[in-house]
Amino acid sequence: MSAAQRRGPRGDAAQRRGKRAEALAAWWLRLKGYRVLARGFTSGRGTGAGEVDLIVRRGDVVAFVEVKARASLAQAAEAITPMQQDRLRRAAQSFIARHPELAACSWRFDAVLVPPRTLPRHIRDAWRMDA
Repeated sequence: MSAAQRRGPRGDAAQRRGKRAEALAAWWLRLKGYRVLARGFTSGRGTGAGEVDLIVRRGDVVAFVEVKARASLAQAAEAITPMQQDRLRRAAQSFIARHPELAACSWRFDAVLVPPRTLPRHIRDAWRMDA
């Protein structure tokens, strides 16, 4: 059974919405002067794995961005759970370790919230955690 068959029609639609939201978020961040370094970066498999929707850079700041598309800004913000934040942290550490040229950059965790029929909301430094 394929992944698409396991997800079903609702899961497929959600995945398409998520991919559209990520593309919109990347476009929005580019307009704000960020350069996209990676999309859908995964640090590995298993319990230690982490995943980041977008990794962007502007100047000496690298931002690890979680993109959430929901019916409202509040629902999108609430959808970023502590477990996801931990996965993002692991992925960020892995990405920086693989890119020593970025070691001198500061890094942070951002969110782009994408409600329907409105522009995305970019939240810089959306949360902090020890790296």
